[in-house]
Amino acid sequence: MPRSYKSTAVYLKPDPRYGSKLCSKIINAIMLDGKKSTAQKIFYDAMNIVVEKVQGEPLEIITAAIDNSSPRVEVRSRRVGGATYQVPREVQRKRAQSLGIRWLIDAARAKRGKPMARRLAEEIFDAYNGQGAAVTKRENVHKMADANSAYSHFSW
Repeated sequence: MPRSYKSTAVYLKPDPRYGSKLCSKIINAIMLDGKKSTAQKIFYDAMNIVVEKVQGEPLEIITAAIDNSSPRVEVRSRRVGGATYQVPREVQRKRAQSLGIRWLIDAARAKRGKPMARRLAEEIFDAYNGQGAAVTKRENVHKMADANSAYSHFSW
């Protein structure tokens, strides 16, 4: 990261429907080629589908889905004495959230044969229930960190 880096977090505006910055982050992650209105339509359609399935507050549903797909620990490569070790480390809250969002959207994009809104809705619903590809990815990361816990003393 360059020394002159300035965070863009202060410029993030809440989304128009729910007034949530988390929803804005998800919309921005869905967006391809700068087509924000298309990304908003996909996200809001997906949320409508999810709210029909789960009778509840949309923001609570999406927050729970992101929490269920966000990792608590991850492995980072560390070079010690000519050998590279996979060292488990705790994940910062912001990075965990962005990883959870990314994994949800990547899992939805990996599915084929349905509109993106329906794929995203299914993935959010699965993550809300503690299932799905994004939650599986999180569990795999946790297993990897658990398997390499012998190298945790290298995390200085």
